[in-house]
Amino acid sequence: MDEFFYQMAAYIRSGGVVMVPILCVSLVMWILIFNRLFFLHRLYVKNMPRAMAGELVRDNQWPEKRYQGANAFLIREFLSRRSPVPDPDLDARILDETVMALTASLDQYLALIGVLSAVAPLMGLLGTVVGMMETFDVITVFGTGNVRAMASGISVALVTTQTGLMISIPGLYMSGWLNRRASNLKHRIASTAMYLKPFIRSRSVSC
Repeated sequence: MDEFFYQMAAYIRSGGVVMVPILCVSLVMWILIFNRLFFLHRLYVKNMPRAMAGELVRDNQWPEKRYQGANAFLIREFLSRRSPVPDPDLDARILDETVMALTASLDQYLALIGVLSAVAPLMGLLGTVVGMMETFDVITVFGTGNVRAMASGISVALVTTQTGLMISIPGLYMSGWLNRRASNLKHRIASTAMYLKPFIRSRSVSC
């Protein structure tokens, strides 16, 4: 384990000062990715049937805690905003606003993850430019005979480019995957909301 950390430290040092912002971008990006993974995963598991969701809306009852899926999420948010006085038109507008708020929450951080994924290789390219400038400075002073002095600049150029690509490729994949999953959940929430509209009117009639 100590050998691994030693090699990692040596690798980071070989990339020069540009490695610091590149690694910061990677850290922030993966924190946001894991945040979205846990959030979206929770909306996929332990989802209640639509029929049960409709009954809860009609009876104005909250879902059990064991249900954490998208339907339960929608119902909890809707009931927390619902008017205590039966009004089907008002409840329908509140349901629509709830759907809009939930779909917006699904998109949270996704654009930023995509930006960070695209920024990483550009910062690697910046490291390439910095490394080549160092190499040319060495050539200017010592000529091409001092290979050891040139190696530092070449190392900066190659390591930063490699690191930027290693961060960007999985980041772009996860960005696309999270966007697809969020899109599926949006359709599911919108479809459930349409299904719930008649139950809103049933609540008004029964009361």
